Amino acid sequence: MSEFLVRNIVLVYFFYGLSFFSMGLAILVESGHASELDFAKALLPLGGFGIVHGCHEWLEMFLLLHLVTLNSPNPTWLQVIRQILLASSFLMLLAFGLRLIAGTVYHKIRRNLFLVVITIWLLGCVYVLATSSTRLEETNSLDVYTRYALAIPGAALTTWGLLIQREKFKRTEMERFGRDVAFAAIAFALYGGIGQLFAAPSSIFPSRWLNYETFLQWFGIPIQVFRASMACLAAVFIIRSLRAFEEENRRALNSLREAQMLERKRLDSLRSELLHRTVKAQENERQRIARELHDETGQTLTALAMGLQGLTNTIEANPAKAIDQAQQLQSLAGAGISELQRLVSGLHPPQLDDLGLAAALRWYAGQVHDRFGLQVRVHTESSVKDLPMEIRIVLFRIAQEAVTNAVRHANASEVDIFLTRNEHALCLKILDNGKGFDIESKLKPEHEPPCWGLMGMIERASLINAKCQITSKLRKGTTITVDVPMNFQTATDKVESNA
Repeated sequence: MSEFLVRNIVLVYFFYGLSFFSMGLAILVESGHASELDFAKALLPLGGFGIVHGCHEWLEMFLLLHLVTLNSPNPTWLQVIRQILLASSFLMLLAFGLRLIAGTVYHKIRRNLFLVVITIWLLGCVYVLATSSTRLEETNSLDVYTRYALAIPGAALTTWGLLIQREKFKRTEMERFGRDVAFAAIAFALYGGIGQLFAAPSSIFPSRWLNYETFLQWFGIPIQVFRASMACLAAVFIIRSLRAFEEENRRALNSLREAQMLERKRLDSLRSELLHRTVKAQENERQRIARELHDETGQTLTALAMGLQGLTNTIEANPAKAIDQAQQLQSLAGAGISELQRLVSGLHPPQLDDLGLAAALRWYAGQVHDRFGLQVRVHTESSVKDLPMEIRIVLFRIAQEAVTNAVRHANASEVDIFLTRNEHALCLKILDNGKGFDIESKLKPEHEPPCWGLMGMIERASLINAKCQITSKLRKGTTITVDVPMNFQTATDKVESNA
């Protein structure tokens, strides 16, 4: 068996290189996936190790074929390239192990340790070159020293790092991938601890006694077969562990779906609650109107009826007193008309229909100033006109809600309302100098009680395909911006256009 393997050692080199090259290629393909796993963030050096070390083994296979077929020494420059590939691959393996252990937090410590290892290896290479007497001794000693100084520590750190990742996989309930990296750790431990210890015979301790000739005598197989076997195992289990990214993506997708469902349920619940509150507000408004009609307008009309009834009896008996009663009734009728106009304006300002949004906002600013003493300034452009009635109503109600909040909650002394228009959108902006609030906490789903006023403004804006943005900072006031696209179509317009 040993003679067969020695005679066909070229095939061993081929499959040895193919194992690591396949592993590196698979890692490089998977490295493009976004992942939160530390294992994924550290894989790139391992992929480089697989590609470079696979190329090293194939180059060594080529050098062996060149030596056997041509029966002449290999060119020095090819030996130099082989040494560079060998050292580069093990440096990448070392970087992978350090990255797994130190993570992304201790990058400075990781970099310093990496530089220390490189410095020690370079100083050792200088010593080997200075003390070697022949080119063969120099080549073998550099090879052995590189394996001792880089490969064995790199494999040890990689083993340690993979075992750490196994525990992290277990904590994320992905135990099967933890088992894969554990088996890969065992393969790397045997690959480095045994496969790189039995190197070529050289002057480097302990390769004079522990080398590939010793391994062949003890176990009856070339050391390259053992390395190739460990390389195959490491490649298989590393490639199997890459499926953790698919599992992570599947879990993330499921979590996103669950979050979307919860958000949809929350929005449906909020919309239902908003509808409930809207209906309740309508009923309260009807009750208020009924009370005011009964208490104010009803009493005024009753007084007018009774006054007119008494006036008919007074005209003949006392004309002067009748004239005085008529004047009182006239004043009473005027007060009733004023009260009725105030009531109607509170329901739906006639300025919205007759004069437009800007005039309605100015009228409302005057009403607020008269009732609460709050200074409300309205700034408009001449281009803001001929707006659809649906847009007028929605923007007026949003401005009304914003000013009401400034009065009730913000303790503001000034409010500015800007109404502007460009070729793309109509913009309504309301700014107050009140105490402000934390917008993120107020609009969180779990905030109790929900901010129905703010959510009502956002919901109203969505009715006209507008975007309502609310910004606020503590002690710096609040800004509400509503952008209405100019290609807006009302629901009636859409039905008519479809018909």
